[in-house]
Parts: sequence; C-alpha cells; structure tokens
Amino acid sequence: MPDFPILPNPTDPRLTRAITGTDHTGAQTVISVVEERPLTIYLNAQEIVTAMTIGDYPEYLALGFLRNQGMLRPDDVVTGVDYDDEIETVVVRTQRQTSYEDKVKKKTRTSGCAVGTVFGDMMEGLEGLTLPATPVRSSWLYALAHKINTTPSLYLEAGAIHGTTLCQGDTPLVYMEDVGRHNAVDKISGFMFQHGIPAADKILYTTGRLTSEMVIKTALMGIPVLASRSGFTAWGVEIARQVGLTLIGRMRGQRFICLSGEDRLIRDADPNAQPDEGRKHGRKGAGDD
Repeated sequence: MPDFPILPNPTDPRLTRAITGTDHTGAQTVISVVEERPLTIYLNAQEIVTAMTIGDYPEYLALGFLRNQGMLRPDDVVTGVDYDDEIETVVVRTQRQTSYEDKVKKKTRTSGCAVGTVFGDMMEGLEGLTLPATPVRSSWLYALAHKINTTPSLYLEAGAIHGTTLCQGDTPLVYMEDVGRHNAVDKISGFMFQHGIPAADKILYTTGRLTSEMVIKTALMGIPVLASRSGFTAWGVEIARQVGLTLIGRMRGQRFICLSGEDRLIRDADPNAQPDEGRKHGRKGAGDD
C-alpha cells in the first residue's frame, strides 16, 4: 500500500517552463508556464487515444482512462504497464485478449478544457448502478476545502491547470493535477485500480465544473460523493440524481450547494464559524471555468 498523502510536486522541472514576456506596463517579466505534451495510450496491440497531459503519472493516467472507458474490467489481470518517454507512449497489457475497434470509432467530444473524450456508449455501466449510502459531513467538506486549496501545487505555481483529490473523511489521500480535469480524475482512477483502493468510503474533490463526464467517471469508480469549488451542468445534475451520487458544488468559504444525494449529507458544522472567502478571494482561475 502506498504512503499517503500523495501530493503535487510544483518543483518538478519537467512540469513547468520559465517563459519571458511583458506585463501590462510593458516591463519584462518571467513566469512559470505549465508544460503540455501528448501521451498515446495502447491497450495491448491497439492504439486507443492520444491525450494532452502535463506528463506526470502516465501509467496511472493510462490505466484510469481505460478503466473509466470500460475497456479494463474490474477483474482484468494487468500483466504490464510500459511507458516510453522518448515516444511518449504507454502500453497496457492484459491477460485477456481485447479488441475495441468499434468502440474507438464511436467517440463523443465532451465539454471541458483539453477536450475530454468519451466513447459513444458512455452511459454503459450506469444502468442498475447503486452507490453506497456512505454519509458525508459538512465539517469534512469545510476541512477538505481549506487543506486542498492551501496545499502547494502546480496551480499555485503556474495556474492553467485543474486538480482532483481522492479523500477519506476530512483527509486528502491522493492529489492529482492536469491540464484537463478528466485527466486528473483518470489518474486517480488508475491509482485506485493499480493498488486496489476501495471506493465506498471516499469523496472526490475537483476544482473543475461538475459536468456529465465528471459525474459518470465518479459513479463508475464507485465513489458516492463528488464535490467542487466550481458549478454544475444540468446534465451532470440529472445523471447524479439518476445514479444516487451526492453532488456538491460552489464550495467557497461558508457556502456550498447540494443538488443531488442530500440524504447522505450530515450538516454538523456551523457555516458562520467558517471563514468567508468572498467572491474574489482564494483559489480561482483554472478550476473555475
């Protein structure tokens, strides 16, 4: 079992680049800019997708993407995950023979930065899905928001990036970042798949919008609670209600809104005792679009 927590490494020189420009006054300035590079994912001998990513944890990203697309089954035996940095490729190998030519042809572009990709039968797997009735306390939500938003991260270093955190109670366990919120979630899914991490007692916290794909991925991972600083899409809310996912958004200071799964929520903290960020305070930008 890995040691927790697993946190971003904003000092990793591979993930940002110093670029010189001029500011609003015309003065020369140097800022850190997030790297973006392609990663091609293979399942056995078949090329599946090329994703744009910051380049960390490529093995987890590949496993999580394939798992969330239904191409890796829960009982699949993975015999190898090979990453080649020179050609920016990950090959995931399984005992089971796989062939997904038809599924790869049926792709749907989804909302969100870095263009998330879902295949045509993306609702497959949700029918009959029942998520555990694990309670979530408002005191946990307030504590998590404070811990996550003050953790050193690539966002605080360079911006233009999304973060997603796997949590248990009021404790962050695994914090992943990427140029697309979908990639960050897939990294966490791959981590859980690789290490056999149970989902029933977990919370997924994200800085990005609560879209249909975010809800679907969270539900298929078996996580009963999805929370965000950002807002909702109507289809995301509709799917969350369909599968019984607790969906909490606009978490800022004292405030949050629950649009699905209210029955899991235990309000055990006084909102007035929490610091109020205000509309122009705190982490904003990449995670708010």
